[in-house]
Amino acid sequence: MSALTWITVVSLAAWLWLLLGQGFFWRTDMRLPERRPPAVWPAVAIVVPARDEAEVLPTSLPSLLAQDYPGRAEVFLVDDGSSDGTGELARSLAAEHGGLPLTVSSPGEPGPGWTGKLWAVRHGMALARSRTDATYLLLTDADIAHAPDSLRELVAAAGTGGLDLVSQMARLRVATMWERLIVPAFVYFFAQLYPFRWINRPGARTTAAAGGCVLLRSDAAERAGLPDSIRQAVIDDVTLARAVRRTGGRIWLGLADRVDSVRPYPGLGPLWRMVSRSAYAQLRHNPLLLAGTVAGLAVVYLAPPAGVLAGALTGWTDPLAAGGAAWAVMAGTYLPMLRYYRQPLLLAPLLPFTALLYLLMTVDSAVQHYRGRGAAWKGRTYARPEAAP
Repeated sequence: MSALTWITVVSLAAWLWLLLGQGFFWRTDMRLPERRPPAVWPAVAIVVPARDEAEVLPTSLPSLLAQDYPGRAEVFLVDDGSSDGTGELARSLAAEHGGLPLTVSSPGEPGPGWTGKLWAVRHGMALARSRTDATYLLLTDADIAHAPDSLRELVAAAGTGGLDLVSQMARLRVATMWERLIVPAFVYFFAQLYPFRWINRPGARTTAAAGGCVLLRSDAAERAGLPDSIRQAVIDDVTLARAVRRTGGRIWLGLADRVDSVRPYPGLGPLWRMVSRSAYAQLRHNPLLLAGTVAGLAVVYLAPPAGVLAGALTGWTDPLAAGGAAWAVMAGTYLPMLRYYRQPLLLAPLLPFTALLYLLMTVDSAVQHYRGRGAAWKGRTYARPEAAP
């Protein structure tokens, strides 16, 4: 048996295991769990960290101000050193649209050892605690638009299920060619790493959240020491969820129906930066994990089309058959995500090409890290977090 045949057989075995043994990650039916309205709706503080978000704020902020929530809710937008008038725009939008009370403030430059977003979240949470007695905190990004009942549904789900953290993976914008190729795969790969069904089991080891929409009980945040305990985190959503779970919190994560990101990614460059800024941090800045990830992506995603191509050109039936079967399983697991994003199903066989792009983005993330430009975002670059003493 040739080396290529062996590789394609290993790839097929990997795909059969992923299909059946990785928490059915490819299914897209994990939506908000059972929810019943509480007898008394608890108070909620909505914290929005924002840095240079004037482009998206006219769409996202009015959706928060217009929340149809039966209880008390207030929005705290933290202008994190914006240079595009984000804070002034937020005030004018609140004056124009009305709705929930809005407070706009600025925390100044991040303190030593803090990432900018978490520094802003810290400031917003402290301000919320000083102004309200909120039972819940809704941490939501400035590019996220919420349906009018979003907050109500999140709070009802948390209360009904006794959950300390409820997070929804916002539906990202998909309009351009590159967004169609890369965005659904981004969520697909995330679910493959962090299967939602595993996360949502009580006491599970697999833990994650989606930073664009996180409803968090205030007392759970205090028990976990948030956000101070994760102040260096570049991948703040996953790290936050782990901190909550370590202190006994119950977590739920799923896909959103009416929570959407309105941030445009008009070309490959912005999408590349979105992925590469944190890819090497996801691998804990470990060269061995990087090498293993590159090898794994190559075997799992690139070997099947290579086997099909080699088999078609040379007449080798074994790599053609094994590679074709692996490619078919791969494409089949991608179909539900394409349906969720309302994209043509003919994009499914292109997943190996998208995986190649992600492989290159991951390598680029490591290269930028060793050049001192890793985890760069909106004018800030974050060094590798120091190990805890």
